[in-house]
Amino acid sequence: MEFQIIQVLTAAEVQRFLLEFQTAKFVDGRATASGLAKDVKQNLQVDRSGSDWPILDDIIFSALRRNKEFQLFAQPRRVLPPIYSRYEIEMKYGTHIDGAIMGGANPLRTDLAMTLFLSDPDSYDGGELLIEQPLGEQAIKLAQGEAVVYPATMLHRVEPITRGVRFAIVTWIQCAVRDPRIRAILYDLGTATAKAEAEEDAASLLLLSKCYNNLLRYSMDT
Repeated sequence: MEFQIIQVLTAAEVQRFLLEFQTAKFVDGRATASGLAKDVKQNLQVDRSGSDWPILDDIIFSALRRNKEFQLFAQPRRVLPPIYSRYEIEMKYGTHIDGAIMGGANPLRTDLAMTLFLSDPDSYDGGELLIEQPLGEQAIKLAQGEAVVYPATMLHRVEPITRGVRFAIVTWIQCAVRDPRIRAILYDLGTATAKAEAEEDAASLLLLSKCYNNLLRYSMDT
């Protein structure tokens, strides 16, 4: 499983962010880019020096904590404070690879990246997130409040905006289980466990829970 699409924010939470963006100070997005990415990044992002943004970060963190699909897919250990981005007409982010280590004084390993879409997809043209995969490029443009979570090891880009404005939230995740193959098995086991619980199949639920927890215990980073 290369990536997962997840509904993260409610409609009210999306509107809260869009309202905040109306008065937010946006600065050149290259401020947080490094290496080759700095040469291909053309967007704006919120100046995080204001006091309100840690409070808004907590909305994202809370939404991810309550989202069972995200927890099961990502097995998160840490999530970076988000970048709040704005793309206007002709802005884009060329093909790049995310840095392996991010977070400044409190660094984390970037196992997964997440792009959360805030703008109504009908309100802008362009702005698709293109992820390069072995079988070709995957173009992603999602509904408000939906996010795509994908390996940070993949080359990706944001297509130029030709109409409107694209608001999005971007962050990175260090996984408690580093090996993506084991995360995929845990995801399947967790899905089967939830099905057994819903069907009140006590015997299957017990065995699946045993397998899930023992594999997690064996594979978790220490």
